[in-house]
Amino acid sequence: MKAGDSSPTLFEIRDCTTADVPEIGAIINDAAIAYKGAIPADRWHEPYMPREELEREIAAGVRFSGYVEKGVLLGVMGIQDVKDVTLIRHAYVRTTARNHGIGGKLLAHLVTLTQLPVLIGTWAAAIWAIRFYERHGFTVVSDAEKNVLLKKYWTIPDRQVATSVVLVDGKYGQSKNNDTPEHF
Repeated sequence: MKAGDSSPTLFEIRDCTTADVPEIGAIINDAAIAYKGAIPADRWHEPYMPREELEREIAAGVRFSGYVEKGVLLGVMGIQDVKDVTLIRHAYVRTTARNHGIGGKLLAHLVTLTQLPVLIGTWAAAIWAIRFYERHGFTVVSDAEKNVLLKKYWTIPDRQVATSVVLVDGKYGQSKNNDTPEHF
């Protein structure tokens, strides 16, 4: 519901399809403009995610959900099971639709889809993203643990490892405390 409005905002969160790929890319590249000037210059490029890269991510198992309001796709967020965890991947909301709870609704939806611990990687310089995830119950891990997790669950260049953080949910801490061999 919008502030000062008694009528509910009608929206749906749905699985994205192949037909959504161009729009997913457009949303990612629009929203990623926030990184320009914040992340290391050698990591920034335009478009931020070319279509071929997006298609490779989907082929590698990233499943996108989309937030749709009045028939318009306004935000997307991916989920990917890797080994014994679930990764949140590529979380973006159109610039014009930010700060209306869309990202939080997508995140809440995606975490209900898994029983596995949930991990999120983002740029260390993206303070706004880190705060968003912290508000939603995720915790930043130490640099040493981050390095291990990024190498174990992501396929990214060393430069990106050095300039990223990892956030984890409560299920990760519980599984780690069980001393399962999968964790460290």
